[in-house]
Amino acid sequence: MQKSRPAAEPRVVGVTLAGALALAMLALGIVAWLGEWHLGADSAVYRAGALTLLKGEPLYTREALTTLPPWVLLPFTYTPAAAPLFLPLAIVPAGLTWGVAGALSVVCLSVVISVVARACGAPITRWWVLPLATAAALALEPVWKTIFLGQINLILMALIVLDVLVLSARGSRWAGVLIGISAAIKLTPLIFVPHLLFTGRWKDALRALGTFVALEAVMFAVIPGDAVRFWTESATDPSRVGSVHWIFNQSLNGLVNRASELAPWSLTVAIAIAAVLAVPAVWLVVRLHRRGDPVGALLVTAFYGLLLSPVSWSHHWVWTVPLLVLLVIRRSWVPAAGVATLFASCLIMVVPNGGETEFGWGLGWSLLGNVYVLTAAIAITGLAVRELRRGSAQVVAVAAK
Repeated sequence: MQKSRPAAEPRVVGVTLAGALALAMLALGIVAWLGEWHLGADSAVYRAGALTLLKGEPLYTREALTTLPPWVLLPFTYTPAAAPLFLPLAIVPAGLTWGVAGALSVVCLSVVISVVARACGAPITRWWVLPLATAAALALEPVWKTIFLGQINLILMALIVLDVLVLSARGSRWAGVLIGISAAIKLTPLIFVPHLLFTGRWKDALRALGTFVALEAVMFAVIPGDAVRFWTESATDPSRVGSVHWIFNQSLNGLVNRASELAPWSLTVAIAIAAVLAVPAVWLVVRLHRRGDPVGALLVTAFYGLLLSPVSWSHHWVWTVPLLVLLVIRRSWVPAAGVATLFASCLIMVVPNGGETEFGWGLGWSLLGNVYVLTAAIAITGLAVRELRRGSAQVVAVAAK
């Protein structure tokens, strides 16, 4: 009689194959290094920030960092605490940084898919699901662009997902720390501190905020000049991150700046719209969390954060991956197909853009050029309305009994 395979064996095979994708990414990175390809401008900036810290040179200047390769002219836009967190990249050869960042990103992509599936009540057990889902996710514009640029979005998303859906869900004393570390690299993960508060996990929220503050406070002692310069100048200087009206800034601020042709009141209007949208978003987060849907609640916060941030480049929208996992597990095939089509089609990349092109779009191009923003805003509002109607129907049903 043939023995049945242990239940854990398919999962091991799946994880191994997903790991092979990461190794393939690293191998491609080695080829790029040996071939002297110019890939991963953002990962080059991470490495340069760490090397600049070691050299004792200023991080926030108008000139390019001396530690950057000659083909990269981007400024260091991250917090002072990000520089020491990037120190492991300082030991990686300059040309190999992109491959290392890409391999880590693929690993984190698999981690997010696996953790979200388990949190949705459908842990991955078939050997082919995880590697296939990871490979399929690479076709999404925010994902492949993150990897192409050597960005850190997938890594930060994995830290946040692990924090909220694993550590916090288990009541760990370390819950909140990973969010604090993420926010110490990029400020946008701070949106998950109020998420923890609104979902009743105030101790985790305090740990997240405490970790962030502690890491930044250390930098005031290590590089006081740079720390002061970042928080008083660089953090609020939009010119350091690029043109806010460019199509790839898929945030409310980007939308308003495109529509107003960079009017000085654009940010104020964008914040006002975000404040109005916060009402249904917060209500929806609380409602979903109380109903036992932590993944749905987390995604509402993530997409609201993308709308709220003054700059949300299209590659920041990697939260599309856990959204698709949620929709597929719940067999919401039509919404899943719509989301997959939108983000795999690279629609915003075919819309005329650059310079002042966005100012002359007209209605048709404006709808397509702001499609990420409009889709997220409509989805949050629509889901809130649906939940409100569902609650009203339940009240009527109870009253009728």
